[in-house]
Amino acid sequence: MGFFKDFKSFLLKGDIVNLATAVIVAGAFGKIVSSFTKDILMPPIGLLLGNVNFSDLKYVLKEAVVDVSGEVTQAAVSINYGSFIQFIIDFIIIGFAIFIVLKAYEKTKKKKEEAPVAPKGPTQEELLTEIRDLLKAK
Repeated sequence: MGFFKDFKSFLLKGDIVNLATAVIVAGAFGKIVSSFTKDILMPPIGLLLGNVNFSDLKYVLKEAVVDVSGEVTQAAVSINYGSFIQFIIDFIIIGFAIFIVLKAYEKTKKKKEEAPVAPKGPTQEELLTEIRDLLKAK
């Protein structure tokens, strides 16, 4: 029973919940960036480079084997460098987005540290001492 209780408390700690949330959000963010790169960013770049579709860029090492009926019996062996280029661009975009978020976080953290501390008033003992001294002076 102790093992499952310990495991449950481990899972319900704030750090684990935050980590799980970050992984889920990062997965969704990765899909968004991949779609942005593949569907929005790469088509105009391909158009500028002469109607190049980056996902089609590859170096064929061995052609596909096709039988007489037209069916592929053995797939082609190729190095798909276009997909690799696309993943590099994904990586750069994700890295840049994380960089921007961390810079903003550091800036807010710095502002919090630099915030002026309001001067503290006298303590209760100091006020009582002052009142006593004033009463003595009368």
